[in-house]
Amino acid sequence: MRLPRARYFNTTGPCDPQRHYMLPPTQRLPQARELIEMDRYFVLHAPRQTGKTTTLDTLASELTAEGDIAALSLSCERAKTAGDDIAAAETILLDSLREAAELSGWPDELLPPAPWPQNPVRTQFGKALREWCRRCPRRVVLFLDEIDALQGDSLISILNQLRHGHNARHKGLPFPASVVLCGLRDVRDYKVASGSPSDGSNPASPFNIVADSLRLGDFTADDIAELYGQHTQATGQEFTKDAVDRTFELTQGQPWLVNALAYEIISKMRVTGAITCERVEEAKERLIRARATHLDSLVARLHEPRVERVIEPILAGTYPDTDATFDNDVSYVHDLGLIRGTRDLEIANPIYREVLLRVLGDRTERFVKAEPRSFVLPDGRFDLPRLLQEFVVFWREHGEVLIQQEGYHEAACQIILMAFLHRLINGGGHLDREYAAGTKRLDVLIRWPYTTPDGERQLQREVMELKVWRPGETDPTHAGLTQLDHYLDRLTLTTGSLVIFNRRPEAPPWQERGHFEHATTPAGRQVTILRV
Repeated sequence: MRLPRARYFNTTGPCDPQRHYMLPPTQRLPQARELIEMDRYFVLHAPRQTGKTTTLDTLASELTAEGDIAALSLSCERAKTAGDDIAAAETILLDSLREAAELSGWPDELLPPAPWPQNPVRTQFGKALREWCRRCPRRVVLFLDEIDALQGDSLISILNQLRHGHNARHKGLPFPASVVLCGLRDVRDYKVASGSPSDGSNPASPFNIVADSLRLGDFTADDIAELYGQHTQATGQEFTKDAVDRTFELTQGQPWLVNALAYEIISKMRVTGAITCERVEEAKERLIRARATHLDSLVARLHEPRVERVIEPILAGTYPDTDATFDNDVSYVHDLGLIRGTRDLEIANPIYREVLLRVLGDRTERFVKAEPRSFVLPDGRFDLPRLLQEFVVFWREHGEVLIQQEGYHEAACQIILMAFLHRLINGGGHLDREYAAGTKRLDVLIRWPYTTPDGERQLQREVMELKVWRPGETDPTHAGLTQLDHYLDRLTLTTGSLVIFNRRPEAPPWQERGHFEHATTPAGRQVTILRV
């Protein structure tokens, strides 16, 4: 008798409950069934690798098994090669539809006709669907996964045919009872792609038939505990509560990251015994260093103009320029999964925050020649004052050139200092960064674990606040000291450092920049200010 294969945490492709640890997919999208029961057409959108395909496949299987509906999920990805060739796109989609139906194991009476009846280009897809629905004894529900793959004229034509068929249902003509467009983009992008304004002011828009737009959400902390608990139940290996909490803190529930951390710990690091918070930290570092495919796909977007326009003020802590197109750019970046919401502009989770700064600082890191271990004191602590002194030397020598080279010019100072810190600290310590648009600062927490000469394990924590003095602005020192107080309060620390970059034309010459002074915060703390 063949034993069942051990399940594992999946990071590639749809999930299979026989092979993977997974949460019940359709519970993540309860509204979808209600809309389908109402015969609605709607959009399901979410960033890549969040479980869209798994959810659609499961929902299609459940609906079909209930006996009243023939629900089919098919991928439009192959039609990407068609570009503006509408005939080719229609052929590829219909071939994919028939193939998906045959693989589903349906009885013959539910299958679409073979071959498809021939119709003129620009009507072939819609009329083929009509013929299938005419023959099928059940209501047909169609999930078009990866709809983003369709481009240009092909996308417009398919959307128009869906709209025409949707409206013809009210005249008694057969057509799918419900259609779900699933991809990265929200409905406004399909309207724009079809030549219609995104505000819905054109009633003839091919997708003004959409009843709703659903976004597949991230995992909650309880979801992560349930998912990781499946591994504990199957193997006896426990994720400690601190490890689960740290996973949620680092990922904010992003499904791929949640699975990737667990997969790294169990399948690559091969940890035995209880999985602790420290193991989660180690797995995070390994994922970032390896630049896994999921992270690489996000990084590749950073230099798209629409993305840079949103991400740059977040890194710089400035207020963005808001013209008529900015809201659409924000929504686009949110759909990619890079930011948490569309109101308060923040990076989606701490792992993405770290990845963005590391990638943008790659060029700077190559200029850093100092030896990281030389900053470790005899008692094991990290010598932060010396690091800041070394940064002054580095800034005088390379700052002017690096600022001009950085693509994200408004955030160049933050990117350069973060790259310098990362190069010298991340070998033995950790950097936690907090930044958001409009805050006019970047907060940094350095965590340095070390062993004292007596063999005692300790954690050194150092805080740094970064501010930029820009042309036309007042001296940010007082605001910086106040903000530093708040940060120190939150971390229950007594002192820290404030770094102020002077970007004004009247700033001192580069070779004279780098002045240290001691200051007292409004709360009475003694801190160090570095002006560069």
